[in-house]
Amino acid sequence: MLRKASAACTADSDNVVPNRTVEPGLSPLPLPRRRGGRERGGGPDDAAEPGGAARAGPDTSSEQSKGHSVTAKTPAKTTVRPTTSQTRATVLVRSRSFVLRGLAAASGTALLAACGSAPTTPAQDLVSPAPSVSAAGVPAAWSAVIDPKKIPLGDGKVSTTPQTGSLYSCNTSFRGGGARHDGPWLDSENKTWDSTAKVHVQGAHTWPDAGYNETVQGDSRVITSQDLPNHQVTGTFPIEQSDPAYQYDTNPNPIESHTVHLSIPRSPTLANGPTCVGMGAIGVLKNGVYVYNAIDDAGRDAAAHETQDACDGHPDGAEEYHYHDIPSCLLSAATDKGSTLVGYALDGFGIYVERDDKGNLPTNADLDACHGRTSTVMWNGKETTIYHYSATLEFPYTVGCFRGTPVDTPAHDRTGGRNGGGGGQRQRPGQQQRPAR
Repeated sequence: MLRKASAACTADSDNVVPNRTVEPGLSPLPLPRRRGGRERGGGPDDAAEPGGAARAGPDTSSEQSKGHSVTAKTPAKTTVRPTTSQTRATVLVRSRSFVLRGLAAASGTALLAACGSAPTTPAQDLVSPAPSVSAAGVPAAWSAVIDPKKIPLGDGKVSTTPQTGSLYSCNTSFRGGGARHDGPWLDSENKTWDSTAKVHVQGAHTWPDAGYNETVQGDSRVITSQDLPNHQVTGTFPIEQSDPAYQYDTNPNPIESHTVHLSIPRSPTLANGPTCVGMGAIGVLKNGVYVYNAIDDAGRDAAAHETQDACDGHPDGAEEYHYHDIPSCLLSAATDKGSTLVGYALDGFGIYVERDDKGNLPTNADLDACHGRTSTVMWNGKETTIYHYSATLEFPYTVGCFRGTPVDTPAHDRTGGRNGGGGGQRQRPGQQQRPAR
C-alpha cells in the first residue's frame, strides 16, 4: 500500500480531539494508496440526488446539547507547488493494500484529521471527526478478502431495483464522458482492475479556505464546509499535458471553493423502502468533501476508469472537488480494527470504515442491497446499534441506495464550471444529470 506522499502534512499535537496520541513510527496522515473517481472529458460526471424530506427520530443520545459544534479548520497555508521529487512521488502508483496507519486517541477515538490547528471549542462539546468503537460490532473476519490487484469491475452493475453489489440508480440512460482512454490497470477480459498499478494526477495544493463544521441543532445535524479537504492536499487541475495521467484523462476543470450547507437528521430512521441515488453527491465526508455515487457520466465504474489525485479526488464541470468512494487518505487514517465514522449519507445515516481483526474491509457479500448493515458503532457520542453504510474495495464502494429518506442535493454558492470551452451547469434537485466535466 505504499505510496509516497506528494505533500505535506506535518505532525502536530493540537487537533480536534484533546490528548491525541500517534502510534510510534506512524505519520499522522499517510497519503493514500488507491483509486478515486471523477467525471469530465466530454460529458457530465456529477449531478443532483433524489430529493426528499428528511425525517428525524427522537433524540436519545447523550452526545451534545443544541447548538454545540465542532470545527476543523486548516492552518493558514498557501498553495504548495510540487517539487521535482514530490512530482515524481505523486506519479508513483499507489498500492491499495490496506496496511493501516491508525491514529488512536487516549479516549479510544480515531482521528481522520492529521494536520490542523487546535480548536477553541471545549472538549466536552466536540463531535470527533472519526469516532470509533473497538471491534464490538465488527466480526473477527469478513466473508472474503478483495485482492486490490483484481478488484471486480463495476461496469454494467447499474440497476433499476436494489441489488447487492450494484448501484440502484435514478438514471437509466447515460451520455459519454469521463476518462478518454482506458489505462493499463484495467483488465477488460477478466473484468477487473488493479488499483496498485493506477497512475494519479500530480500536484500538491493546500486550501487555506477549507473547513468542516458540524453542529447539532435540535433533531438535525447541520454540516457546513467549502467542499475542499481540510487536512489533505489535492492534485493540480486542470490536468497538465505534462502529467502522465493526461494521456488517459484530460480533465479540464479547476477546483474551486463552494459553500456547502447540509442539514440531515441526527437520528435517522429507515424508510419504507430503498430510494435510488442520483448522479452526484450522495453524502459528505468528515474532511469537508462530497462523496459522489460510484459511476461516471457514461455509467461506468468511476473509480476504475477515471484518474484522480493522490487522495482519490478530482473536480467536475461545476468545479466541485469530490470522491467516488472513501479516499485512501481517510482509509489510511482509520483505526486498524473496528469501525470508524468517516462521513454521512444524505439520508443521515453514517458511512463507516469497518475493519476486521486482520484489517480487512467487508465485501458486498457482507452487506445488504444498499451497501449497509446494522451493527454496534459509535453514534451521537455513544455505542449504538444502528443501520449504517460500510466502505468496501469493490463497487459501489459506499452507498448503493438510500435506506433512509435523503434530503435534497446540498446547496452550493456556485452554479457553473469549465468544460473545455464551455461549462456544465449545476443541476437542480430532481434532475437526473450532473454537470459536465
